Amino acid sequence: MRFRHPDGSTVHLAYCTNVHPAETLDGVIAQLRDHAEPVRRRLGRDRLGIGLWLAHPAAEALVADRRRLDRLRGELDRRGLEVVTLNGFPYQGFGDERVKYRVYRPDWTEPERLRHTVRLAELLAELLPEDVTEGTISTLPLAWRTDFDAERLAVAHEQLHVLARELDALEARTGRRIRIGLEPEPGCTVETTAQAVAALRAPGAPPVDRIGMCLDTCHLATAFEDPGTAVALLDEARVPVHKVQLSAALHSARPHDPQERAALERFVEPRFLHQTRVAAPGGVRGADDLDLALAGEHALATDGPWRVHLHVPLHAELEPPLTSTLQVLRETLGHLLGGPRARTHHLEVETYTWQALPEGLRPTDADELADGIAAELVVARDLLTDLGLKEQS
Repeated sequence: MRFRHPDGSTVHLAYCTNVHPAETLDGVIAQLRDHAEPVRRRLGRDRLGIGLWLAHPAAEALVADRRRLDRLRGELDRRGLEVVTLNGFPYQGFGDERVKYRVYRPDWTEPERLRHTVRLAELLAELLPEDVTEGTISTLPLAWRTDFDAERLAVAHEQLHVLARELDALEARTGRRIRIGLEPEPGCTVETTAQAVAALRAPGAPPVDRIGMCLDTCHLATAFEDPGTAVALLDEARVPVHKVQLSAALHSARPHDPQERAALERFVEPRFLHQTRVAAPGGVRGADDLDLALAGEHALATDGPWRVHLHVPLHAELEPPLTSTLQVLRETLGHLLGGPRARTHHLEVETYTWQALPEGLRPTDADELADGIAAELVVARDLLTDLGLKEQS
């Protein structure tokens, strides 16, 4: 979906296909047929943007054989789908029964991460629509925090410099400009906007025109960051927001209340990591997963509200008294797109947790999933048009 901002620029809205994980080209093409095209048809649009997730094996296969890439392009065109952004955070295995900490490997200290991201950039340059010259790729915020020191930061910066040079060369060859967005996430080396600014503006950091920010509004909310303060900090540091992931976190106003704790327990599940934070009088504190926050030796304090890194569908009506942080998303878009100038142009709805939700919220078949994704995109569309953006046919 494309929108015209009052400044005359085009803003792209997509949904991320990591909700339909596949490791092979055949699996990716099945996603387009079984999920993405039905979502487009439900929206009544001739064209729908998707934030494509290509696992490492699928990406390698596409780079190795031009005929496979031509096949993918043909499928996108035939099904009324377009790609201007890729999700490069998960490397592979995102559909496994247990993902948890494995999603952070390889990290930006490992050569496999660099190779994979260069491959994604090469593929995106080929997949961009003919009338689009800029694409974006979101990636993990350097590494998980454990054992990350100055030496590893220097290695990560060097790899990102290599990536920036590869992107320069790619643009010289193709005329397509690809930008990378580090995506701050709770528990990672770069968890907050301030940490992102520190990492991207540190001595030895890569050029921010190539390597900037991907702002995920679920992660922003989980860290109890104020959207206005975060955007102002990025503006002051001149760190561009190359991409925004539109998502909402789980919010519990009274985590000490037995009813709320029982409601939270329904969201404990074995596949993904659900970092949990409390806004306590002494500052924001956290646990690495929701089950750890609820019970055990290091259970999280209940002297303030909790937020959980669990991507809640944008339109979801949660079981009271739990709510979502949709308001944080709304405020973030207001700061980025509500003024006279668009501060970002690539938006992606990323609710990959559909199949991990409790019964009652979880879709029972592909039709219900398509209904839900379409409903999320309608919420996102309405938020944009409320800011004065005009949907393009």
